Amino acid sequence: MYNCFAGEDTMKYIVLLCDGMADYPVEELGGKTPMSVAKKPHMEKLAASGEIGTVKTVADGLSPGSDVANLSVMGYDPFLYYSGRSPLEAASIGISLSEQDVATRCNLVTLSDEPAYADRTMVDYCADDISTEEADELIACLQQALGDDAFSFYTGVSYRHCLVWRNAPAEIGSLTPPHDISGQPVRGHLPACREFLSLMEKSYALLKDHPVNQKRVARGQRPANSIWLWGSGHKKNLPQFADKCGLQGAVISAVDLLKGIGKLTGMDVIEVEGATGYIDTNFAGKAKAALDALADGKDFVYLHVEAPDECGHRHEIENKVRAIERIDEQILGALLEGLRVYDGFKIMILPDHATPLALKTHTSDPVPFLIYDSRQARERSVEVFDEENAAKTGVYVAEGPTLIDRFLRD
Repeated sequence: MYNCFAGEDTMKYIVLLCDGMADYPVEELGGKTPMSVAKKPHMEKLAASGEIGTVKTVADGLSPGSDVANLSVMGYDPFLYYSGRSPLEAASIGISLSEQDVATRCNLVTLSDEPAYADRTMVDYCADDISTEEADELIACLQQALGDDAFSFYTGVSYRHCLVWRNAPAEIGSLTPPHDISGQPVRGHLPACREFLSLMEKSYALLKDHPVNQKRVARGQRPANSIWLWGSGHKKNLPQFADKCGLQGAVISAVDLLKGIGKLTGMDVIEVEGATGYIDTNFAGKAKAALDALADGKDFVYLHVEAPDECGHRHEIENKVRAIERIDEQILGALLEGLRVYDGFKIMILPDHATPLALKTHTSDPVPFLIYDSRQARERSVEVFDEENAAKTGVYVAEGPTLIDRFLRD
């Protein structure tokens, strides 16, 4: 375990986690990345006065998911504390798991309509961002028809939900994230677990003509006509953040994954009205919530923004650039203004992983990070905070879970 006790002073600490912000050069952007072309004057100012470098948030041998990467950024070694994505999300939903239970992410997706399930294509991993209200009706239908003493379905947010298998076998087998196979046939990516495959096949028969989906199709939206199971794991106990780092913390995010990590590590989880996880999220509301948490006595805020990642998965080039610009203007700008009342503050800005537009999924490449200390501002010859300039510094953190110590130490 990495210990990262901060000094006992009036310092305030904020991690601004821009999910999936890092990328590869994009032809449509003149051979530059979204970070390179985005207008982000506040980040550039901090980069010129702070430290930038790269960090390996996803160790070799681990899948580059937001679960692994965010645990790493928070200082929790995934090799010790990670068993799967869904147990972290289950904590956010309020699901109690025994050591014998397996929690599994249950996406509502859109599949094509070939007669055989294995011949279908993953049309949309999020079913056109189905609303939570619509999704709740579909999950209730699945629970009524397929739920029993072994399997229980729980509503999450939008397309992201949870299936719990009580007293499950020790090994489930590998499962493929649906966003990794966007536009591809599902054959070759189906679960080897017969129980899971059966539930997925039965879900299609139940959902394809459900009234919710009939209305969606009539409106020109994609139907959420199947579940897709992935990210399974057993319950893990995480050390409390306050015990590990000596700081009272809070987490702000639109997604259950980060909320679950916050709850399991003993941090306050702050809900922000209008936080969607996409480019229409309430950026300004997140900044205000962070400043309010610090004013209420919190020392540390982990402010997570999902929007760049979602744009990467959808190959939305302009929206990914726009998401970065909105983070800079509406979140970072407001934070810098509000933090002026404190004797000192530190901000760390980074993505958890890259979500290249060309690939529409995550990679385990090292990502750029920026650390700014208001007490030790210095001038550097950095004009743009991006992947290339971060790598040029030669500052490289090989073990992601040690980065939080680098950030919090004086």
